[in-house]
Amino acid sequence: MSRFRRINVALAMEETGLVPLFRHPDVQVCREVIAACHAGGARVFEFTNRGDFAHEVFAEVMKWVRTTLPDMMIGAGSVSDAPTAAIFMQMGADFIVAPSLNPEVARICNRRKVLWIPGCGTVTEISQAEELGAEIVKIFPGNAIGGPSFVKAVKGPCPWTSIMPTGGVEPSAESLEKWFAAGVTCVGMGSALITDRIVSTAGWKELTATVSKSIEIIKRIRSSAS
Repeated sequence: MSRFRRINVALAMEETGLVPLFRHPDVQVCREVIAACHAGGARVFEFTNRGDFAHEVFAEVMKWVRTTLPDMMIGAGSVSDAPTAAIFMQMGADFIVAPSLNPEVARICNRRKVLWIPGCGTVTEISQAEELGAEIVKIFPGNAIGGPSFVKAVKGPCPWTSIMPTGGVEPSAESLEKWFAAGVTCVGMGSALITDRIVSTAGWKELTATVSKSIEIIKRIRSSAS
């Protein structure tokens, strides 16, 4: 079961503003990536559920995180159905991210009081997700749905909505300024942050530096806005 209360996970996402996303069939590669992100200041990390035996890799990663990086919150992403959500929660997932709005996933996560972040593409879906208890909703792919302008349009009539875009977010000041100016709570970054080149060359120090720089940019943006 999750080591953290769901509200604490949501607050950690908001505080750092960045949720790295990654998956790899090699457990050691996953450990290196997570450790590098943690060293850069990330405290929430999404392991995307893709590929055969992904849940087995996740289980090994979670055992390592709990002893090595106990303050790192690890969730499972690309979870599209309730049985899969149950598997990952049994393995200790601190939150569940879904690609779509599935009430069955909401119910099983709520039963365990685990944070559930569904993928939404319309204001109607966002409203339904919030009625089902979603504290944060994901828009994916962020740019295809409408980018920062979509977020701004939603936040106008629904200022209480917490949004995490994934897809179309880059670790640059220009990209992050657009998204946070629009009103996002946090951003998810996968291959734009953890590039194939970094993984293939074991550029873990570079990844740490990029994560740290991204979080600093987010802090600066928020400070200027306040």
